[in-house]
Amino acid sequence: MTMPLAPIVGVTGGVASIVMAIVYIWFCVKQCKKLNNRNSETASSDPSALVEWNRGGGSSSVTGATHGARQFSLDELEQATKHFSDSNIIGEGTFGLVYKGLLQDGTVVAIKQRRGPPQREFEEEVHYLSEIWHRNLVTVHGYCQEDGLRILVSQHLPNGSICNHLYDSGQDSTTSLDFKQRLSIALNAARGLSHLHSLTPPLVHKNFKTSNVLVDENFIAKVADAGIVKLLERTDDAGSLTRIITGNIFCDPEVGELSVFSEASDVYSFGVFLLELVSGQETAHCNSIRNCDSLIHWVESRIDSGELIDDGLSSSFTSGGMRDLIELTLWCLNLTGDKRPRMEVVASKLEMILEKERSLTTVMGEGTSTVTTATQLFTG
Repeated sequence: MTMPLAPIVGVTGGVASIVMAIVYIWFCVKQCKKLNNRNSETASSDPSALVEWNRGGGSSSVTGATHGARQFSLDELEQATKHFSDSNIIGEGTFGLVYKGLLQDGTVVAIKQRRGPPQREFEEEVHYLSEIWHRNLVTVHGYCQEDGLRILVSQHLPNGSICNHLYDSGQDSTTSLDFKQRLSIALNAARGLSHLHSLTPPLVHKNFKTSNVLVDENFIAKVADAGIVKLLERTDDAGSLTRIITGNIFCDPEVGELSVFSEASDVYSFGVFLLELVSGQETAHCNSIRNCDSLIHWVESRIDSGELIDDGLSSSFTSGGMRDLIELTLWCLNLTGDKRPRMEVVASKLEMILEKERSLTTVMGEGTSTVTTATQLFTG
């Protein structure tokens, strides 16, 4: 018996629809898995930072839609900061005063302000910086040029600078960071700088220092002010670079009078940062440094006297882990730039030190392989 044509067509069409639906669901699931894998390296506690983007490539980049810089109105930013109230000031950086702002959509941002006429170069540079996305870099959201002001709007990190948690300021708010936490912060910062150096052309920070390492609510570290010096160079503030170099303990001695920065000069600055993580001291305020020819000699003299390691670390480190970190610090502080490691190597070394430290303290327990003085680290 022959079936009518219409029911056959109906059944066939229904089966085809089911098959197409199954294929579509399978495709969506596969794409979601890919997205999750992709974001595992670039994800942040900031929901907006799910995509890592760079303009020139780099092995860790994920290219996609350009986010770009948003142009804010002065009225919007005045409302966000209570008309730039002093009570909203959270610091002062290379670019100028920094205010905490609350946008109308509920986003908390950091708003940096300085005097200057509107310039196309400023807008172009901010657009470029806003397109650099990485888990360990503070994101630039946008800008404003009105009323004789140049304003940068960036990601706000609730725990502020690592300085607030590292130096012994005598305040109750100072967080006690153990050795593994400091290694993790160093690793995050190293990855941020390494990403900048992987861009085409490489972006040299030129003013990396401990105060430019910020931490979010989960103490994930992000490098701030990347590209700010370059931005100032492109605009009309010719004296900014001189002020950065003069008396800056983080500045590579090789930079000198010619003010020539490179990836190696960022590595030197990172070495000073590592030194502060080890010592728990603000290096610029250590009077004994003035009596030494270099930071390397200062570190070596502190090792000999047993005064290098922060007492606040107590028994939270193993002798091998601390020795490896100090050796990496000295490598970064080498007076000759081409003898320093690249930032990608620094990040790799820190990752190995951290993983080894975690495995040893997990197996043996915290403090089971600690030392009483720094001298014992290099004697045996």
